[in-house]
Amino acid sequence: MQVINLYKPFDIIHVEEEVCPMGQHRNNFFELVYILKGTGTLHNNQHIYDYGAENLFLMMPQNTVHTRVSTRTAFVFIRFNGIYLEAQRAGNPHSNLGDWARKLEYIFHNNHHFPGCILQNKDDKPVVRALMNALVLEYSREQSMRNEVVQQLVNTIITIVARNVSLMRPEPTVTGNSEVSNEIISYIHQNIYYPEMLKAEKLAAKFNISQNYIGEYIKKLTGNTIQRYITNYKLKLVETRLQYSDMRMSEIVEELGFTDESHLNKTFKKYNGINPTEYRKKMWAEKNYQPGMSG
Repeated sequence: MQVINLYKPFDIIHVEEEVCPMGQHRNNFFELVYILKGTGTLHNNQHIYDYGAENLFLMMPQNTVHTRVSTRTAFVFIRFNGIYLEAQRAGNPHSNLGDWARKLEYIFHNNHHFPGCILQNKDDKPVVRALMNALVLEYSREQSMRNEVVQQLVNTIITIVARNVSLMRPEPTVTGNSEVSNEIISYIHQNIYYPEMLKAEKLAAKFNISQNYIGEYIKKLTGNTIQRYITNYKLKLVETRLQYSDMRMSEIVEELGFTDESHLNKTFKKYNGINPTEYRKKMWAEKNYQPGMSG
């Protein structure tokens, strides 16, 4: 199977084909696949989806992907790798770029609940179509401030995608009032970097639930205590950084609010069985492995 690599942080490809533009392959990067026009099927691992105009799909690294074109199809591929994500996270963590990168993370960690077309809000479809057309046009031209315009267009697309993902039930174990349940879980995910916002009294006040009951309520939603759920989600974010970036352990510790590197190592090993350095080596080895290669 062909393995596709991305040797620059970011790329946009626009193609129109009557046959599949690429056979079965595996990407080593994140990819948004948008259908400007045409019909066919998209194969993502063991899942098969019919596609049509204004459909948008998210492909994760290491997914096995190919398409079957039924009618002439215009694709837009937005590709980005760990280097790009790390660059967006750099600088002030409260900047627009930092928020943009965190929207991406939110999408990545909830995408397994939403494996088909991301755009479920029909009112968003014409907006995204206009943005995609503008993106293709701008990316193909060498004009002043081109990169800045492209960044803003992609930023807006990602924000709309994040909104659509947030509408989905984020946890299969959620019970009770589904609207409130979804809002609570979404709130925790979106405020994971701000521990003050996740204290029991803050959650209770935010969702008008008794402070004495909020812990029990969240345990019913997720099967875990508040702290355990927050820790589990933080560790998923740690895994993302270890797999898709070159961030140092000290940087991960600071961004995600661990006491120090020892705290991160102990917590990660407790839940994953190996320490973060071993996990990174294992993931990178699997990422670079191709069947049939020797040595």
